[in-house]
Amino acid sequence: MNRLKTMILAGGLALAGLGLGTGGGASAQTPAAAPAIKTAQPGVPSALEPANAADPAAPKMSAATPAKLDQKAPAALELAQDGAPTMSAKPMIGQPTDGLMRIQPQVTKNGLRAHWFHDKILFPLITVVSLFVLALLVLVIIRFRAARNPVPSKTSHNTFIEVVWTLAPVLILVAIAVPSIGLLQAQFKPAPAGAVTLKAIGNQWFWSYQYPDNGGIEITANLLKEKQDVAAGERYRTDADGPRLLATDNRVVLPVGVPIRLITTANDVIHSWAMPAFWIKLDAIPGRLNETSFTIDKPGLYFGQCSELCGARHAYMPIAVEAVSPAQFAAWVRAKGGTMPTPGKASDAVIPQPGSDNSATVASEAAIVDNLTGPTENGTATPPVIPQGATGNPGGVGEAGR
Repeated sequence: MNRLKTMILAGGLALAGLGLGTGGGASAQTPAAAPAIKTAQPGVPSALEPANAADPAAPKMSAATPAKLDQKAPAALELAQDGAPTMSAKPMIGQPTDGLMRIQPQVTKNGLRAHWFHDKILFPLITVVSLFVLALLVLVIIRFRAARNPVPSKTSHNTFIEVVWTLAPVLILVAIAVPSIGLLQAQFKPAPAGAVTLKAIGNQWFWSYQYPDNGGIEITANLLKEKQDVAAGERYRTDADGPRLLATDNRVVLPVGVPIRLITTANDVIHSWAMPAFWIKLDAIPGRLNETSFTIDKPGLYFGQCSELCGARHAYMPIAVEAVSPAQFAAWVRAKGGTMPTPGKASDAVIPQPGSDNSATVASEAAIVDNLTGPTENGTATPPVIPQGATGNPGGVGEAGR
């Protein structure tokens, strides 16, 4: 019996020495079996990392489980952000929520101010006015019904009542106008020097973006389709990407705590760039540049969409914004091949109108003409007329050069 026990103990020690046990053996094999994946730049998670890799409290992917890495390989199709910090969507933050009847939590100063204006002034006021009008209707129904007044009153008017019902609404509107005009002024306050410029361009039916202050970075954001709507191997939406009809294949990345200068325009019809959590809704009009500014206070993933009827696929123009720290934003800019401007220096980037003489579209058309016929010696050549061709747009290719 003692000999049998000795053989069992020796076998167990041999297995432990080979790393086949359940404890330290796995960690001993980690460096050789699967080296840890390193990010290309600090603060920029790899596309193979989990969506919550930026969260220090989140569980880390074990390097000792290559099988799990193989299972997560499709994440490159689902959460690939081309060097961007990959955040996961969180319920009730930056997106519509089932059963929620209040305004989305605001993450800008103007949004907080507008939320206060709604909750403390507008909503109580409209509640009081509605209850007062309802009480008057009930009073009229009971007191002046035909059974109680067989002979109607012949009073044509009452001067005091007419003065009251004319003066009271005027005073109410004047009282509302004071905070309302201040909020409107704050929404269209010019961005200070050192702001990050984001140009949002509406197309039928997707958004394209430019960063004029960061080396002219351009991205195109299209709606992410559901898994059953794409071919095998194509990227599809997951819950980490965001809600259905709001997730995009490329997210706008903006820094937290830095003023943002938003410029909107369009290439075809009127669109509208709307982000409820930022209290932003700015029309994108062909041939016009609209501008506003805001500062994001909290990092996170926020969703919006086009809120102007722009055609058959109006409902499929989502907006996804990833708000990150300034260091992560700088790393993302470098990963995209862009540059960071001099701190405190005002933007001197030229932002042309669509269709203007120095726009990307006109420049590309001129290059084509020059290649075919030689350069134009004078400025009398009429540029070709380009129809919208809206129905021919596949809605998923994008126009990165515009």
